[in-house]
Amino acid sequence: MKSTEVITQELEKMGIRNVSQVSYNCSTPALYETTMRRREGMIAHLGPLVVRTGQHTGRSPNDKFIVEEESSKDHIWWGKVNRPISEEHFNGIFKKMQAYIQNKDVFVQDCFAGTDPEYRMPIRIVTETGWHSLFARNLFVQAKEEERDNHNPEFTVINMPYSQADPASDGTNSPVFITVNYGKKLVLIGGTSYAGEIKKSIFSVLNYILPLKDVLSMHCSANQGEDGDVAILFGLSGTGKTTLSADPKRKLIGDDEHGWSDKGVFNFEGGCYAKVIRLSPEAEPEIYETTRKFGTILENVAMEVHSRDLDLDDASLTENTRAAYPLTHINNIVPSGMGDHPKNIVMLTADAFGVLTPIAKLS
Repeated sequence: MKSTEVITQELEKMGIRNVSQVSYNCSTPALYETTMRRREGMIAHLGPLVVRTGQHTGRSPNDKFIVEEESSKDHIWWGKVNRPISEEHFNGIFKKMQAYIQNKDVFVQDCFAGTDPEYRMPIRIVTETGWHSLFARNLFVQAKEEERDNHNPEFTVINMPYSQADPASDGTNSPVFITVNYGKKLVLIGGTSYAGEIKKSIFSVLNYILPLKDVLSMHCSANQGEDGDVAILFGLSGTGKTTLSADPKRKLIGDDEHGWSDKGVFNFEGGCYAKVIRLSPEAEPEIYETTRKFGTILENVAMEVHSRDLDLDDASLTENTRAAYPLTHINNIVPSGMGDHPKNIVMLTADAFGVLTPIAKLS
């Protein structure tokens, strides 16, 4: 495994200098201890880590930008979703972030995005909090001990929730920024503690890279039957992808992001980021159990401070309460994260006004 000194040197080459301490690929227990020591969260009954994300309890789509630069600008469908930001503004934000990081502790996780060895992308997640580092450890595919020496990240995410932009000078809409630079292979996130921005920024990167390699990137869940038959389930957030994919009679491949290549489907992630508001132990037993396990992060879930008992029905902070846990917290999984070509494709809708009817059988 690379030493902390080597990681520090690699960060310095990127312009991240004069940091107080670098914590590299810390284990889950170590990140728990760090989170407690820094008062970033609390431990609930039976061991999950409960955190608060403050003002932002969901994604900030109006604060996400793609740098308009030569290597990528002709491949991007610019518009309300893919909003451009200039290289000059990006560089200005990065300089502010570099200054902000000085004399602070940083946490580094080297992981992979993608379970298929042919298409997986080595990534590095740099955070200023221990619990965001644990989030990255849970959600992405962990590099094995023997893989870390040769782990050269193709994309780096720098997540500094308490670093903010100035809309007047930085070209942003608010103090929040999620900026992707395909030329520099760098994502900068600031102004928000919502951990889903880390996950979705890498998904956006894969949405750009994989289609250029003839791989379809999909926002869907996937599972596998006893005979190896694969089903994928599409749908917006909240339509039931995670719940339906955790069928106890089928093995889970993944709950949210997949690629479809000439060989079949493969999970982009090593964990799940499930909604848990009003979660039922009867209707969703597999997911419910993850809220009672060490290693799970619970975002904005209500907890009684003295007993440390959870109240999953409490939406006082947000309807978008979340659990971030490794796939190994689910008993019935496909360990490889890969499956054959789908035999069934399910379109889930929240209402009857979708392009397709709520359930459509396709030829």
